Amino acid sequence: MKKKLIILWLFLSLFSALSAFAGSSVDPRKMTFPPLVFQVPTAERVVLENGMTVFLLEDRELPLVSIQAIVGTGSVYEPAAKTGLAGLTGAVLRGGGTALTSPEDLDDELEFMASSITSGIGEDLGTVAMSCLKKNLDRTLELYAQVLTVPAFREDRVVQGKNLTIESIRRQNDDPKEVADRELLKAIYRDHPLGRYPTIESVSSLTRDDLVAFHSRYFHPNNVILAVSGDFERSEMLKKLQKAFAGWPRGLVALPPVPEPAGNVKPEVLLVKKDISQTVIRMGHLGIDKNNPDLYAITVMNAILGGNGFSSRLMSVIREKEGLAYNVGSSFRAGRRFPGTFTAETETKAATSAKAIGLMEKMIDDLTRQPVSDAELSLAKESIINSFIFAFTTPASVGAQHARLEYYGYPKGYLEKYRQNIAKVTKSDVLRVARKYLLPDKMILVVVGDENKFDKPLSVFGEVRQVELAAPK
Repeated sequence: MKKKLIILWLFLSLFSALSAFAGSSVDPRKMTFPPLVFQVPTAERVVLENGMTVFLLEDRELPLVSIQAIVGTGSVYEPAAKTGLAGLTGAVLRGGGTALTSPEDLDDELEFMASSITSGIGEDLGTVAMSCLKKNLDRTLELYAQVLTVPAFREDRVVQGKNLTIESIRRQNDDPKEVADRELLKAIYRDHPLGRYPTIESVSSLTRDDLVAFHSRYFHPNNVILAVSGDFERSEMLKKLQKAFAGWPRGLVALPPVPEPAGNVKPEVLLVKKDISQTVIRMGHLGIDKNNPDLYAITVMNAILGGNGFSSRLMSVIREKEGLAYNVGSSFRAGRRFPGTFTAETETKAATSAKAIGLMEKMIDDLTRQPVSDAELSLAKESIINSFIFAFTTPASVGAQHARLEYYGYPKGYLEKYRQNIAKVTKSDVLRVARKYLLPDKMILVVVGDENKFDKPLSVFGEVRQVELAAPK
């Protein structure tokens, strides 16, 4: 509904302006329009009797209902010897059927109703989502509650999930971009759970009992936040949720302690030899978390450097001016539980590898030495502010936003004040945070390619350590 109103408002504004223009000699280049006012949609927060937090957002535009559960768990909490347990649990949670419905019947019934249920577990949260037509809500919700509360983890589906995971591990070195991304994160998060990746050995050791125990440890209603959006009536939906999860008891959930990533990782140059014509380049270091007071200035700074598409410095020089690459950019990700990363990336032909690396490092360093231009600052801020609305394109995305903000403990009013805080960023702010948070002398450089074809040896950028890619058995 809000999207329709925005489109209607824009149409009427344009129509009025054109009507006025048709009967006058107004120069269209000098026409002005009132600023677009966008209010962040809100969702009602309710806590059920079993301790489950629920965000409700009614939207009658389409006869659809979407629900997403966020579960307090993640791969960072799995034992090192069982790396891959969280991901496998998340996959088989839905695929392994439930205590009341076999996997085959679950698949058939959902397909017949045009409903869907998906599940997965990432680094620091798990998600279980469903969507359905309003007329099929009752049965879909019943099946959804079964998946959340009484998954069967049927043995043959566990074996199937393990085999699929092992096959992906066997092929993990096929894509040089994935290799570079993985090796960079392993270096930045050395000796930390965020730098661990499943191996054939760790996945092969997993059993059905491991999955059952992992689910039993973290899947409790008081450790779940539910985002419910779509075509429903508030009081009726609450009754349905109370009924669906009535038999799910609270549980004591204690997340295992996870240390902070080491901030003293030494700079190094990592070479992954691969006989390819194009070199993959990644560089970066440890970044910030969401509570950093300089988050907004860093966001603008990164947009200017390489996060704002064709208007960024990296793109304008590496691609447009020098013609060295098709894709180039940077990211300064604010970690939600732990510090995130700063990364810059590109791919170029082998004969221009050193040139591209040198230019990227120089442009990162230049940002720490002198203020950005007024035009760069204005364009970056406008781009961030104007793209903000696209985070709320569907009722499901709005509900999920509110659930995630609560899950990660964002301060009240974060969304409402986000654009104001971006607008406040100044050139001096950008220079200050660039000098503080961009660390050219602590950069880890990862290069995947054929060193015999490089324009210069990688040793010009520092001591080189070759990374041997293990050949999975």
